[in-house]
Amino acid sequence: MKKYAQRPFVLLGVNSDASVAKLKSVVKREKISWRSWYDGGTRGPISSRWNIQSFPTIYVLDHRGVIRYKNVCGEALEQAVESLVIEAEARPRNR
Repeated sequence: MKKYAQRPFVLLGVNSDASVAKLKSVVKREKISWRSWYDGGTRGPISSRWNIQSFPTIYVLDHRGVIRYKNVCGEALEQAVESLVIEAEARPRNR
């Protein structure tokens, strides 16, 4: 998150833990500072609508909201995010 501060980047999470108490402990332990929604378990409305079959599932969307990557992690995730941030920074801005 620090690396992308002040850049066109947003991280959002959907949490599918069994309870709000478990979610709160994970947020505290992992120091989650980004917006994260509680989905009420693994078959909550968000997981169901997006047809999530495994956890975690990672979607990387571009600045237009188009899914460009799915289930990338580690260095591949870092490269995907960096390339899309650079792409977003290069787009013409309406003034």
